[in-house]
Amino acid sequence: MDTRTADAPDREPSQGYRLRVVQEVLLALLAAEASHGYRVRARLQLALGPLAEALNAGQVYVTLSRLEKSGLVTAERVGQTDRPDRKVYELTEAGRERVTAWLDDTGWPKPAPAEFHLKLVAASAAGLADPGRLVDAQRHALLAELAAAQRAALAEPADSAAALLLEGVVLRLQADLQWLDACARYWAPGEGR
Repeated sequence: MDTRTADAPDREPSQGYRLRVVQEVLLALLAAEASHGYRVRARLQLALGPLAEALNAGQVYVTLSRLEKSGLVTAERVGQTDRPDRKVYELTEAGRERVTAWLDDTGWPKPAPAEFHLKLVAASAAGLADPGRLVDAQRHALLAELAAAQRAALAEPADSAAALLLEGVVLRLQADLQWLDACARYWAPGEGR
């Protein structure tokens, strides 16, 4: 499950992370209590801190609609005196089972560099691009992301969930940069690759 892809507008680097609202996250937020979309979105924003700014406002509502169509949540219109009716979503038994299965799943998302490595191999094999140039371009992009993540992490209270999430982003980017260094060595001119 790739949590770094979504339709999100380009923003300043500190908000440049692209997140996709995964169905399981919304199901988990609804597990404690039935709620309307605005409240679910607010809870998600509170948990993600500055990373939530990369979320498209409509993603939560589109995802909730998909969950309803798939039978994982039910929705009931609740009237309000001074505002339009709102939909209140509640998990179905199938939704609870899916959340439980998701929480029990110990699978880890595929490593982000796997696709990039395949790009290097294919570009080199087909003579389409210099792998070293691709590595340099990728390193430049990751360094910009790392700087943005570090700035965002420093702006968060140390004991917040958002700070912990940002620490994970920083560590992952640092690991990816180390891997790119290994790729640069492997694809260096004169290595016969």
